[in-house]
Amino acid sequence: MQDLAARLKTIGDSYPFTTRWHVKDLRRDAEAHHEGDVPMPSASVRKISIMMAALAAVHEGKLRLDDPVEIEARLQKDVASGTYRYMTPGCIIPLRDVIVNMMITSDNVCTQAVLERLGPETMTDYCRGIGMQGTDHRGLIPPLGIGWDHPPEAVATTTQSDQVLLLDLILRGTEDAAVAKRLGSSPELCRLAMDILSWQILRNLIPSLLPYGTKVAHKTGRGRRGRMDAGIVFDGGKPLFILAAATDWVPETMPDGLPGFAASFASIGRIARGCWDALR
Repeated sequence: MQDLAARLKTIGDSYPFTTRWHVKDLRRDAEAHHEGDVPMPSASVRKISIMMAALAAVHEGKLRLDDPVEIEARLQKDVASGTYRYMTPGCIIPLRDVIVNMMITSDNVCTQAVLERLGPETMTDYCRGIGMQGTDHRGLIPPLGIGWDHPPEAVATTTQSDQVLLLDLILRGTEDAAVAKRLGSSPELCRLAMDILSWQILRNLIPSLLPYGTKVAHKTGRGRRGRMDAGIVFDGGKPLFILAAATDWVPETMPDGLPGFAASFASIGRIARGCWDALR
């Protein structure tokens, strides 16, 4: 892991912005990170924990996956991600599909609907309860038009190490009821969470340089200051490694004139490929 960590740090250092990551080798049960414990804007990666809190509420009987949820016009206002901002207000879909759209298209109409049912003020406590000590949820969705130089505390924050912890718990919870209980869930619901993560539509980060068809159960994020992704990469149907990686202070335009977000994609894609090549 020391050689891999050095290689990944070299990749990150080759870009004029901050890249932080945490990787867990699932075959050898070994981990490495670069500033993985530093809180930074989470963007939509935080939705993994929102999904698990929602599934915990389902497990507890407070919510049902078939609960009808109305797509209200008020939730479509000032939303910059997902598809339901464009849909006809008043359509009704089950909570299960709301959670799916929150995850696989990062739909913020659906995110607000889920958080309103959970109580957004409960999310940080939920994360603390499962060991995510560096994660703080703030508000329903990030304010539209927030400046590039906004402080981290203006939005939800997390650490790469917290995201690896969470994904590891979900993965182990699919087979271990005691681990699922730590999430407030069940193995069946953890398996549903894994399925939803594997249905991710936005694949321009961790999966971008992996062989075509590689299974990755992940959630991407797009923040004003950078891009991020956290996921489980599979090889031959078996989990190979967990990676959480995020870029920060990414300039809108790189020195070569290309957009900064493209370099952000490249940084995380190369880090994921480095893990793939070293850990298979």
